Amino acid sequence: MRGKRKTGLRVLVLAMLAGMLAAVPLAAQQLPERQGFFDIRSATTNLNAGVHELEARLQLILSDEALDALNSGVTLTIELEFEVIRVRGLWIDASDANLTFQYELEYRPLSQRYIVRNLNSGDQDSFSTLYSALNNLGRVQGLPVIDDAVLGADSRYRLRLRARLSTRQYPAALRILFFWRSQWQLQSEWYEWTLER
Repeated sequence: MRGKRKTGLRVLVLAMLAGMLAAVPLAAQQLPERQGFFDIRSATTNLNAGVHELEARLQLILSDEALDALNSGVTLTIELEFEVIRVRGLWIDASDANLTFQYELEYRPLSQRYIVRNLNSGDQDSFSTLYSALNNLGRVQGLPVIDDAVLGADSRYRLRLRARLSTRQYPAALRILFFWRSQWQLQSEWYEWTLER
C-alpha cells in the first residue's frame, strides 16, 4: 500500500512539473482549468439517545489537478471540521469542541472503481463513478458529533462546519508546492447554525 502511494506521489510530482513547464507555450490553446469548489449546502443536528447527530449536504467538485492526481493513483483526503461554540453574552464566545472527520477518496484503475473510506470508523464503500463517490461524500447522515451530557444545561451553543481538501498527509516538499497551487486550496466557507435542544 505504501509503495503504491509513493509511486502515485512520484507520478503526481512529475506530472505537475511537466504541466508547469508546458503551460506557458500552450496557454493560448488550452481551455480554462476547472478550479474546483467545496460548499456546505445545509447542516443541522438531531438529538438521538442523548447524542447530537450531524445531517449535512455538501457540494464537492474537484479541480483538474486534484482529479488528475486521483486518476494517477494519488489518494485524496477530504476533511470535515466541526466546532461547538458556547455563546457567552458579555465575553468572547468559547470554542468547547473541535472535531475532524477524515475521508479518503481513491481510484483503482484495474477495477475502475472509486473507494470512499471513513478514516474515523474504518468503513468503506465502492462506486462505479466519481460522481456517485462525491455524491456519497456529500451526504452526511446520522454522524455522532457530541454527547448532550457534556453540554451545559443553561448554555446556548452555535455549531459550525466546513469541508476541505487536506494535503497534510503528503511529504513537506509536496505540501509547499500545493501551497502555491490554487487548485489544491479547496475549502468551503464555514456553515453556522444554532444548536436546538
